[in-house]
Parts: sequence; structure tokens; C-alpha cells
Amino acid sequence: MKLGFEWLGVFALVFAASTGFADESKRPPNVIYLLADDLGYAELGCYGQKWIKTPNIDRIAAEGIRFTNHYSGNAVCAPSRCCLMTGKHPGHAYVRNNGDPKHLQYLKGKFGWEFPGQNPIPNSEVTIAEMLKQKGYATGAMGKWGLGHFGTTGDPNKQGFDLFYGFNCQRHAHNHYPKFLWRNDKKEVLPGNDRTLNGKTYSQDNFTEVALEFINANKDRPFFLYMPFAIPHLSIQVPEESLAQYKGKIPEEDHVHRGYLKHPFPRAGYAAMVSHMDRDIGKIMTLVEKLGLDDNTLILFSSDNGPTFNRLGGSDSDFFKSAGRFRGLKGSLYEGGIRIPLVARWPGKIKPGSVSDHISAFWDIMPTIAEVTGTKTPDNIDGISLAPTLFGKIKDQTKHEYLYWEFRSYGGQQAVRLGNWKGTRQKMLRKNNKNPLKIELYDLKKDPGEQHDVASTNPTVVARISSIMRQARIQSKLFPFPPIDE
Repeated sequence: MKLGFEWLGVFALVFAASTGFADESKRPPNVIYLLADDLGYAELGCYGQKWIKTPNIDRIAAEGIRFTNHYSGNAVCAPSRCCLMTGKHPGHAYVRNNGDPKHLQYLKGKFGWEFPGQNPIPNSEVTIAEMLKQKGYATGAMGKWGLGHFGTTGDPNKQGFDLFYGFNCQRHAHNHYPKFLWRNDKKEVLPGNDRTLNGKTYSQDNFTEVALEFINANKDRPFFLYMPFAIPHLSIQVPEESLAQYKGKIPEEDHVHRGYLKHPFPRAGYAAMVSHMDRDIGKIMTLVEKLGLDDNTLILFSSDNGPTFNRLGGSDSDFFKSAGRFRGLKGSLYEGGIRIPLVARWPGKIKPGSVSDHISAFWDIMPTIAEVTGTKTPDNIDGISLAPTLFGKIKDQTKHEYLYWEFRSYGGQQAVRLGNWKGTRQKMLRKNNKNPLKIELYDLKKDPGEQHDVASTNPTVVARISSIMRQARIQSKLFPFPPIDE
């Protein structure tokens, strides 16, 4: 049974009064959370990118705060989004890997068989959108969902969202010129679109159009807009007018054209996708300002995991230095697969040009939004509110003892960040791995690229991380991990 929040109004009032961040005399703030798909830590201008232009996201950082030690929920899409929406780390989150339900009969008939959707989060999970219903927020999600199809418990309309528009299934989102999109549980056909580089309707443009409609429709009440864009995830597809900014200006020789769709200018196309998203973020910011909502709106931007591998979709993470100085890409629990950008802006509340090295992760977003809106989180989450850091009250910021990840795919992995220490286990599920419990240890302060394993000279730290890897998780029936007791 879904957890009820009807009785939490009194708690919300007490909570807001105790924090001082949510002013009950005013309308609760709007929250806009923008999420890129497979965008690397260093693919934004404000994080050092040289080729790709992102002026609007850079503006969020310049007029707000930029985090340098923020992490995704996991190394791929669905489990990362589950951590974001439910405030739990991968050792407690319900969804811990990509994958489709084993039983797909519920899709037959009304919903069709085109795309089965991912494993649904259950009724017992409480999302950010449901949490915000305590204050009567209008809630909308436009983009890629990946946490359960319509007709299941993971249906976004059953998980607190008044309006969902976009791709329900992640596999559907691999083509940015799809034949249809979902508006709640109804298919919206896009005539003229097929599996080509340039159809008639670019799905990302539709997401932005519906998001702007949502903001306009709810300008007189508090709203939560969640925009999980489907770019720059493969395939490389972008309208010609956006491609023109880069075509002929980025060298393409020596690049192998691979992936679901071959693009004649893969590097330029990839850069154009990111800039196209940035342009649309600018449209959202402009509307918020035009409606006079700027001073009462918290805008956050991040990515769901690290940049993708070069063999998929024609992208070139090496050329763009997408992961910066970090090791690994999407699918890896090394830093490059999970260290991600986070920028936030709230005029009058967040000091412009702020930079924070506070160590945080996706599961901190739920309690952060709860604190600034004066709502109460569900019990048993793993996140810690970032509100003190957002508002410059560094001394009041509670820190994590550690961050924990586990991931069954790509050989089976675990990772723990403990202060400046980072411990990982790799290839835990590989049959030919003779020592699946071996811990690699890195000092991220001295070695952010995780190049020098110092486990042999720091046995006490290794023992502590090993203990966390055993104790920070509960076993999942859906995503079982091998016994890790030593």
C-alpha cells in the first residue's frame, strides 16, 4: 500500500519553522530539476569543456552554485533514476540495474508490445513528486521515465506525477525521432517520423514545448517540473539548424562511425545535441523570468551517469574528454561513470558564483527538495539535505559518513567513497575472477584519476570499506548480489 501523507501537514509546518528555509508566509517555491542523459562531468563549459557550448547551463552555475563532488545514483539509467526519485542509495533502492519485467502480459492489448518498459518501482516506494503532494504541488515529468510502464505500479501517474509526457521505456528513447510519445497512458502519434536522422518532429522539442505549457498552466500554484531529457544518449540525431553550429568546425577524421544510426558528422552531431538541450533550458529559464517566478524558483541541472562508450551511437568521449580527468565511462563505478555535474540557481537565495566540494549524491536531492519546500521525506531514506550548502550555511551542513554503490552489470561492481578514500570491487561476477572480493583503494585527493591502487599500504581503510560493503546493503530478490561476507 502506498504510504499516506495526509497527516503530514502539521509535520511540514514544524519542519519548515525549524529549518528556516521554507517560509510559510509565502507560496512554496517552484522546483525545476533538469536531467541530461549520459552527459559527462566535463561536457559543460562551466566544468571546463572546450568544444561544446552550454551558455544557459553555465549561467545557472555563474548565478548560483556548482558542485564538484556530486555523484549519480548508479552507473546506468534506470537504477540511477530510482535513487534520485526515492532518496535511497543502491544498497537499499528497489531498482538496481536496467532490465525489463519478466512477465509482460499486462502490456498486451491496450499498451501494445513495442517497448516493454523497465522493472516498475512498487507502490510502497514514495517519489519526490508524491512527497510534494503534501503542499498541493502540480507535478509534471517530460522526457525519459524508465521506472515502470503504464498499467504497472511504476506508472508515473501512480507515482505522483499529474502529467507525464515522453518515453516511458528507455529502449524507445534510443530514437529521437520516434513514431509516437506517451501523454500519460495515451499514445501521441508523430506523423512522418521513422528511424532516420531527420524526421519531422524532434522529441526533445516536444518535451520542451509541453514543459513550457505546464509552467504556464501552473504559474499560480507551486509546481515541480522534472525534465529527464533523452539527450545526449544515443543515437546521434539533431536538427540541421543545431548541427550547423558545429559542422565543419569540429574535426571528424579518424573517427569511427558506429552505433544504431550512422551520422555523417558524429562529433559535431553530439556537440549539437548538448547545445540543443542547453538552448531549450534557456527557453525554460526565460519563461520563468517572464512570469515573474524567478525569485521563487529553484532550478537544478545534472546528469544520470557518466558519458557513454565510444562504440555506441558514434559518440567520442575521448575526443571531448567527456569524463575529464576521471577513469571510466558509463557502466563503471570508477569516478568517470558516476561523478557528474550539479549546478543550481535560486536568485536571492543562492550566492552567485559559489563552488562546493561537498560530497553528495542523487539520494540527497529528495531531502533537499523537502527542506526548501517545507515537506517531509518518507522514512528510511539515505539522503541528506544539501540546503545548508545551497544557501551558504556550510557549518550547518551534515556530511555523509560514506557513499555506497553496487551494480550487477559490467562484471559486477561495488564502490564506497569514505572521505577522500574510494574503494571499489570489480568483476565480482566473472567466473574467471579468482579474487572477487579484492578491494582496490584510491586516494582521490592525490589521485582523482584512480590510477594508483594503495590498498596494500592502507589495510585499516580497506577493512573499514570492506565492512561498509557488507553492512550498507540489503539483499534484493530482483537484483541479487552474491554473498559478500568474508
